[in-house]
Amino acid sequence: MSEKKSFLARLTGLMEHEDDTELLNGDEEFEEKALNKKRVIDDNNDTDNGDVTEEDIEEESEGELAVDVFQKPSEIVVKAMVAGVRPEDLDVALTREMVTIKGKRDREKHGTTDEYSYRELYWGAFARSLVLPEEVDVDNAEANVQNGLLIIRLPKIDKKRTQKLKILKA
Repeated sequence: MSEKKSFLARLTGLMEHEDDTELLNGDEEFEEKALNKKRVIDDNNDTDNGDVTEEDIEEESEGELAVDVFQKPSEIVVKAMVAGVRPEDLDVALTREMVTIKGKRDREKHGTTDEYSYRELYWGAFARSLVLPEEVDVDNAEANVQNGLLIIRLPKIDKKRTQKLKILKA
């Protein structure tokens, strides 16, 4: 009767395995599955010449906007560099607890990639969502762009403020 060999014994080759063909068939199946998976991926990502360019990656990715956020006694101020972005290409969405800035910086065509010595500027879509340190008054918030700097002023809600209500007769 044949003794069942442990995985470790087969792996290290300390014991001869009678069914080495079994292991080979498993490897062949694995390779075939991997090749089929690669074919499916290649078919789904079919481009002109099969190469993924830097422009393809930039078009699909979304950059994260760098911001400064600071508080004054009565407001929260958010600043972000948006040089090269037209105001109509900016979108600022606001809730009492969060601000989201989205936009797109269009790339100017200045020749081929080979002509650049340095190419560090980000072009394409960007977005940033920030949880605010305090609740803000969304109705009185302001946003403007000065010399490529987006400045958002968010008045804080005065939680200590009280107001007397006049009771109307029915």
